[in-house]
Amino acid sequence: MARKILFLHGFFASGACVPALALREYFDGKAEVLTPDLPLHPGEAIDFIQRLCEEERPDILVGNSNGSFLAQMVAARNCIPALLGNPHFEMTRFLAERIGTHEYKSVRANGNQQLVIDQALIDEFYSLQQHQWDYCSPASREQIWGIFGENDHLAHYEPLFLMHYKHAFHFPGGHTPTAEEVQKYYAPLAERLLDL
Repeated sequence: MARKILFLHGFFASGACVPALALREYFDGKAEVLTPDLPLHPGEAIDFIQRLCEEERPDILVGNSNGSFLAQMVAARNCIPALLGNPHFEMTRFLAERIGTHEYKSVRANGNQQLVIDQALIDEFYSLQQHQWDYCSPASREQIWGIFGENDHLAHYEPLFLMHYKHAFHFPGGHTPTAEEVQKYYAPLAERLLDL
């Protein structure tokens, strides 16, 4: 049976973003890479990811930024290995500076390219943040890994990650990895996790 990877994109991205496509290309013929568009609202996103995990049974979750924030919770809760790329564990801080209407940076499957950040959305993220570590366990400490860009000027959460998990890696990039960085740094770590 083919192995499955579920990729969870960042806040302004979609399942058609550069990291998602690069991961698909790397694993072509080796594993199936699922790259869905995530709902904007975090509670809906968590429920969506949980349902997808129950239906598709992915062998590993790979996330970036907000996708890693969400992946950490679902992976720990379901004992699924995960690779968290530049996890943004304080999404409220990120969103508070960006209140207003925005465009998604990559194409969404439903054709809707606009999103609105308001206080209600920030409050939803705050509620989730308060419980994001609830499912940490000795098992998840070993199988949830982090990868951090040395030039990431947006999320600086490696110290917080290491309070809960053991394995942190680095790559010489920024917050959103390029296709080359995904294939050189993210994908080989995902392979190692798949082989554990």
